[in-house]
Amino acid sequence: MPAQFNLKRRAFKSRSAIFSAAALIIVPSAALAEIKVMASIKPVHSLVASIMEGVGAPSLIVEGSASPHTYSLKPSQAEEMQNANVIFWVGHELEAFLEKPIETIATKATAVSLLDVEGIKILEPRETGNFEAHAEEEAGENHSAGNKDSHGHSHDEEVDAHVWLDPQNAMLMAAQIENALIKADPENATTYAANATKLKAEIAALQTEIEAILAPVKDKGFIVFHDAYQYFEQRFGVKVLGSITATPEVMPGAERLTELKTKLTELKAACVFAEPNFEPKLVNAIVEGTTAKIGTLDPEAAGFTEGPALYSEMMRGIATSIRDCLAQAS
Repeated sequence: MPAQFNLKRRAFKSRSAIFSAAALIIVPSAALAEIKVMASIKPVHSLVASIMEGVGAPSLIVEGSASPHTYSLKPSQAEEMQNANVIFWVGHELEAFLEKPIETIATKATAVSLLDVEGIKILEPRETGNFEAHAEEEAGENHSAGNKDSHGHSHDEEVDAHVWLDPQNAMLMAAQIENALIKADPENATTYAANATKLKAEIAALQTEIEAILAPVKDKGFIVFHDAYQYFEQRFGVKVLGSITATPEVMPGAERLTELKTKLTELKAACVFAEPNFEPKLVNAIVEGTTAKIGTLDPEAAGFTEGPALYSEMMRGIATSIRDCLAQAS
């Protein structure tokens, strides 16, 4: 065989080896492309991050200590939404700022409203922050009555959107997150399913732990900053006497503060709880001159670092803060 032909053949084989190696690099890279997932608030992000462990990480929309009640979408986040595969949010009742962007920007994404999860316990908001309205609530009562849309969501009545504060709801949310991720990314179905099973077991154990934390102080009454806790109240049987405001967007006036101070004394509330997102001066003004102690509750995890561990840390933090403040007031 001529030497020239051998040289050409060896050169062809070398080029073929290079092309084959390149193909081996390119094909897996495409197959392993990360699913693009966004989550609205920290508690939701934590559940999603737990189920995505080993596959990727969701991006968080309401970052840091910001509140979904007052948040505005950043231009960079709007750009990210254009390429998202799945967006998890509670619903327009909580993250109203997301409703229009989901409809007009996130056209490629599947938007999953966790208020629409089948079987989730949904309560009506209490109309005011007054004490009488709270006292009339019966533990365990479900206010999800009303005509429902195709998602099973009641729109005849307003909805208290703080559903994640009931661990039983959180487990149902985890199952919905698992299903949505598997549908969007079936190649990683086994990982999502295993992570979801682990997460639901952790939440069940967390509920038992919180019950034990709160057992010594369940008979002591307290006041919260805004009416965000009735899911937690009903699940764990704690005694909330009222709230400073029904919604954090509406701050109480001088007359309301005077009324609260009078009620605080009459009902012998042991503690008044502030929240890290909102002005603490209101709480100080109400407690001044009384024997009530001040604590802090963080129902939206403003003071916690985002990630898979956040949900448990936030729920445990609420329970521990209630116990510690009420025990101090004994």
